[in-house]
Amino acid sequence: MANGSVRVRFCPSPTGNPHVGLVRTALFNWAFARHTGGTFVFRIEDTDAARDSEESYEQLLDSLRWLGFTWDEGPEVGGPHAPYRQSQRMETYTEIARKLQDAGHAYHCYCTASELEERRDAARAAGRPSGYDGKCREVTPEQKAQYEAEGREPIVRFRMPDETITFTDLVRGELTFTPENVPDYGIVRANGAPLYTLVNPVDDALMEITHVLRGEDLLSSTPRQIALYKALIDLGVAKEIPSFGHLPYVMGEGNKKLSKRDPQSSLNLYRERGFLPEGLLNYLSLLGWSLSADKDIFTIEEMVAAFDVADVNPNPARFDLKKAEAINADHIRMLSVTDFTERCAPWLKAPFAPWAPEDFDEAKWQAVAPHAQTRLKVLSEITDNVDFLFLPEPVEDEASWTKAMKEGSDALLRTAKEKLESADWTSAESLKEAVLAAGEAHGLKLGKAQAPVRVAVTGRTVGLPLFESLEILGKEKTLARIDAALAKLAA
Repeated sequence: MANGSVRVRFCPSPTGNPHVGLVRTALFNWAFARHTGGTFVFRIEDTDAARDSEESYEQLLDSLRWLGFTWDEGPEVGGPHAPYRQSQRMETYTEIARKLQDAGHAYHCYCTASELEERRDAARAAGRPSGYDGKCREVTPEQKAQYEAEGREPIVRFRMPDETITFTDLVRGELTFTPENVPDYGIVRANGAPLYTLVNPVDDALMEITHVLRGEDLLSSTPRQIALYKALIDLGVAKEIPSFGHLPYVMGEGNKKLSKRDPQSSLNLYRERGFLPEGLLNYLSLLGWSLSADKDIFTIEEMVAAFDVADVNPNPARFDLKKAEAINADHIRMLSVTDFTERCAPWLKAPFAPWAPEDFDEAKWQAVAPHAQTRLKVLSEITDNVDFLFLPEPVEDEASWTKAMKEGSDALLRTAKEKLESADWTSAESLKEAVLAAGEAHGLKLGKAQAPVRVAVTGRTVGLPLFESLEILGKEKTLARIDAALAKLAA
């Protein structure tokens, strides 16, 4: 390990929206770096001009900031191994590909796609491994001249050593790959563009990465990268082979790997719904790791203090939206009331709020916030929970109206209004006693008696604590809404 210090990297491609699997990978790398006092390197793998976009790049930066991740080296902060965008490092890859060829670690391959496919089919039919068969490993000058006369443009292929490769995965233990299952592979396209198989290990080597924590889907490429590292050490480019740890799949519906195309994989979805970064990260950390057997709710600081890659479970982890929401709700309740009110701010104005800006009452919001904080799973739910305070009339919800307004509701509402008129409007308890008394007058318990009152005043059958809500709304508006409900019942 260089200087005894941990150096990890997070190296996404700027394609599309960030997804939760990517965030989980970033989280484990970041937590490991912070736990060990090491260095977290943020690198952008943007060599695919057809798919990468500047918009996605900016989204990545914004997402990492929102989640609270800081990076020690990378875009915008710089570092000793800059630049940290692969599109700005092409000369380096070209030079190292040339050195690998000069040293005999790589060679030109002139096989066409159709030839490769034909030989793969034949190998499969014969029950042999269908990887590259090494045909161009020893091309003679005469064959090379003939291929070039035919207009063939070669790729550069790495020469895998004829030996078994064994390494100890930080998550999965000792793994072994035999030569026939790890054939020679391409590292540079025919047009000269370097492939991921070259640029990723080269950057890790030059940036002195000590630990590579990445998704299980990349496990099959690890023996190839280890062989390439040995070649890079031979060239004096790399100092050591990093330790590898392959993180478990995140599973979605139907035991399938959660893909980038699944709607519930998009980080933006959770951000727009009002997940707290700390709630989402708490949940994502549980997809393959746990703080202890009996503690699901913890802070990011507690995670950092305890995180060890050796504790990551190699088994696939299922993404459970309900559990994610429940954990987020706990984190909402952990906020101070001041912090909670500030974080709700985006959902209390356009385009989310259905009320006119001038109808928003800051004093009422501050009064209702502590009651709302105990009820929300995500911050976006605040809008529907408090709209009755700021709209001229309650939301019309026919399903709620039908459910609450049973036979006799008009008589109950008249009695409730009468009792509420003489109640103490500075005391939620007094308002509760008024509705309780109205219910008793009609042979109803509080639960049945308060349902028509709630729908008359708020428009919905469920919401914030009713009597605290009535106190905050005020006597005049509450009684006017009961009158309006009575008029609707009479009609």
